[in-house]
Amino acid sequence: MSTSREYVEELLAKADIRINGDRAWDMQVHDETVFDQALSRGNLGLGESYMARLWDAESLDQFFFQLLRSGIQDEVNPARLIFHSLKSRVFNLQSKSKAWEVGQHHYDMGNDLYQSMLDERMVYTCGYWEKAKDVDEAQRHKLELCCKKLGLKPGMRVLDIGCGWGSFMQYAAENYGVECVGVTISKEQVALGKERCKGLPVEFRLQDYRELDEQFDRVISLGMFEHVGQKNYDDYMDVALRCTKEDGLFLLHTIGKNVSDTAADPWISKYIFPNGEIPSISQIGTALEEKFVCEDLHNFGADYDKTLMAWFQNFDSAWPSIKEQFDDEFYRMWKYYLLSCAGAFRARDIQLWQWVLSPNGSVGGYSRPQL
Repeated sequence: MSTSREYVEELLAKADIRINGDRAWDMQVHDETVFDQALSRGNLGLGESYMARLWDAESLDQFFFQLLRSGIQDEVNPARLIFHSLKSRVFNLQSKSKAWEVGQHHYDMGNDLYQSMLDERMVYTCGYWEKAKDVDEAQRHKLELCCKKLGLKPGMRVLDIGCGWGSFMQYAAENYGVECVGVTISKEQVALGKERCKGLPVEFRLQDYRELDEQFDRVISLGMFEHVGQKNYDDYMDVALRCTKEDGLFLLHTIGKNVSDTAADPWISKYIFPNGEIPSISQIGTALEEKFVCEDLHNFGADYDKTLMAWFQNFDSAWPSIKEQFDDEFYRMWKYYLLSCAGAFRARDIQLWQWVLSPNGSVGGYSRPQL
């Protein structure tokens, strides 16, 4: 029988990754226990070993691009991860009582981190890079594209489900003359969002989306559906439907996965987004049935690679000024998060979709607007 190291070397060779090689994406191993950790616990073991400085790669994003593009991750299916998969299917990890966990764990970590990492508008979702030169422009173009897709007009009332720091609401109110209501489960986002939107017709609510029960001309949700969970997709669509006027539109912006029958990544769930779950097209499609008509489906997942790389550059540059609030393990955790995700989007292992939905179908049809 081959040793753990020999088996991992054989696997990585299929991805053109060498152990202790001299290329930017090669894996530099400082402790041989990494191999057993990766084989027994998958990305949870690989990520925790990285946080503990047991291995490195000069270019972590390229390492994950090579690894995920090759498909070798499908050859490692540790028995220990079976419980994680079953847990997400059997239990409702995004129930009302659990839904606040991600706000406390991730979004309430401190606004300094996000202000230093994100663009000037603090948009914590994928930018639109088709004509953009930098992340500020990419996020402005994304917000403008969303406004155009929704056909916003002065006087409309707009709901933002999972509004973050209010970047979309601020942009829409300033540029399209609309009134906005946003819900979030993060106290830190509400506090800073209110400051940033002062003087605008924008209302923040610290509220679970399931409590919403009023109608709006337009509804939007940017990067929140990943926290909903498959057991709640139907309920989520019911909420969106009852909040969208009969002649209205709903724009759903979400990360997506290529295969339905997969569990959430255990490392991401433990360290970054508790109870998160990425949907597939078929899962979203099933939840839409008898509720919405899909007017448009737009995939610009490759743009998330550029967005995440820009976020990492900002984070890395700002680290000297914010590191007193954190520690070295946090730096490596956050670097692993941003760059492993960049590599995953680059490999097209995960996607970014914008769905434009209408309750009854737009009379005469719907045409996707251009910037």
